[in-house]
Amino acid sequence: MITAQQVNALRQRTGVSMMVCKRALEEAQGDEEKAIEIMRKKGEAKAAEKKDRTMKEGIVMTKIQGEKAAIVKAICETDFVAKNEEFRAIAAHALDIALQKGAQAALEAQQAAIKNLFTKLGENMAIDVKVMEGEGISDYVHTNGKVGALVDLTKADAEKGRDVAMQVTAMNPKVVTPSDVKEEDIAKEREIWKAQLVAEKKPAEILERIMQGKEKKFREESALMKQSFIKNGDMTVEEYLGEIKVSQFMRMGI
Repeated sequence: MITAQQVNALRQRTGVSMMVCKRALEEAQGDEEKAIEIMRKKGEAKAAEKKDRTMKEGIVMTKIQGEKAAIVKAICETDFVAKNEEFRAIAAHALDIALQKGAQAALEAQQAAIKNLFTKLGENMAIDVKVMEGEGISDYVHTNGKVGALVDLTKADAEKGRDVAMQVTAMNPKVVTPSDVKEEDIAKEREIWKAQLVAEKKPAEILERIMQGKEKKFREESALMKQSFIKNGDMTVEEYLGEIKVSQFMRMGI
């Protein structure tokens, strides 16, 4: 079964529509390289001919509308295109569509515009969009326009919301709280820790205690609420927020 993640990854790599990417992946039985060959043979992936060019430039934008917000990442190959007004308009339009009809509709609606701009500028480009709903949403985009975040607090607070969105942008946490870290991630890390400790010839009777300490540290370093607050290193984000909690967050960066 071809997943949405596989389709989106191929779309970002080639700039081709979601439908064409899905069809090619199905024909290639999930093999991305083979899917690109199939599209090229059918003349559906001119952008794929330039797949070796990396898309390391671009912009991140956010927009809040009532209790709904959207964040978009538009990527390209050069800073020249990142500053292009048509390219930026594609990202801005994607935000509007996402707020009205959802992220998937925004992605699909902008494929024609991306194709046309590719034809005009000869450069790979792609977009990704996410939508958040909540009663306490705030946003932040870094001054370079290349990384931003959305945060939803359990109680609306514009100042604290923006500060926490800035925290997410700067520190890139993986989860909200330590307990949110996936058990499979912990299991993978424990295998590594155990191998390291055995190599260091740590006594068997203390291995588990050491690993418990490492797990606690790993969970807290991954969690937004336990991170040192960037505006005051003497407190954690959790302490800064007080009774307010973070319901969810989203981050996008180039």
